Amino acid sequence: MLLPIIHHPDYCLSLTKTGSNDLSKYGAIIDAIRADSVSSQADFIEPDHASIKALKAAHDANYVERVLSDQLTPAEERRIGLRGNRILERRIRISSGGTLLAGRIALDKGIALNTAGGSHHAHRDFGSGYCVFNDVAVAAANLLNEKAGGDYAVGKILVIDLDVHQGDGTATIFGDDDRVFTLSVHCEKNFPHRKSASDMDIGLEPGFGDDAYLDVVDQNIGRLLDRVRPDLIFYNAGVDVFEGDKLGHLSLTRGGIMRRDMAIFGAAKQAAIPIASVPGGGYGQDMAEVATRHLITFQAAAVFGAT
Repeated sequence: MLLPIIHHPDYCLSLTKTGSNDLSKYGAIIDAIRADSVSSQADFIEPDHASIKALKAAHDANYVERVLSDQLTPAEERRIGLRGNRILERRIRISSGGTLLAGRIALDKGIALNTAGGSHHAHRDFGSGYCVFNDVAVAAANLLNEKAGGDYAVGKILVIDLDVHQGDGTATIFGDDDRVFTLSVHCEKNFPHRKSASDMDIGLEPGFGDDAYLDVVDQNIGRLLDRVRPDLIFYNAGVDVFEGDKLGHLSLTRGGIMRRDMAIFGAAKQAAIPIASVPGGGYGQDMAEVATRHLITFQAAAVFGAT
């Protein structure tokens, strides 16, 4: 069967930014996928924008309303790194809708990938680090709230966050919810400087390379799947672990990223656990180069394909 890839033209909307996050990379990602042989194995699917109700399943209602009515304070916008406007609203709502759709399709097909998403620094009632709404948290919360016995009902979700930055927002949103287990493997001496408590945090020292990093993955992922026994995995496949990343501080090569992603998709396949992937972070001046790093995740997923 074809590999489900979620994409929407609104992912590529240009946003006013105040820092290093250039959202034109999502256009570069879809261009890289379509130019690669993986496109011949793909089923491209457009999501709907997340509803306000869906956003409020993971976020404080007042915060959601203030974001969507462009009422964030200048200090809040600086903390996020993006300035509010109607284009921003479209962009962040479609990204959350895409990750929710990826989760639903993964439950049906075994695997699905969103070409945007991974906004793991967004907390329940504030945004941070270019993240306004936490798309993985929105998707997980909505799937967990499905009525028992529904087509997409799940009881346990595992979030595997391998972005170079800790998934602090996801950790706090689900800190008191034992239906979601959060794993974050990240560079300890990196943003956010004040870490939150995931269910399992593995903080790595700067300079970690392929073999040492893959040892950490191999030693923990299979054991964690046996321990948590999730109905669904959300995988943040950030490529800011790359040795040349602008904001990374780890030292993985492209080959190391491929080995990492193959290990995650392979473990999910072997355990027969559905997996939905989001691209997460990846930074640099050349968006085409950054996109080729994200392409690795789609190439790895294509090896395993849909069930």
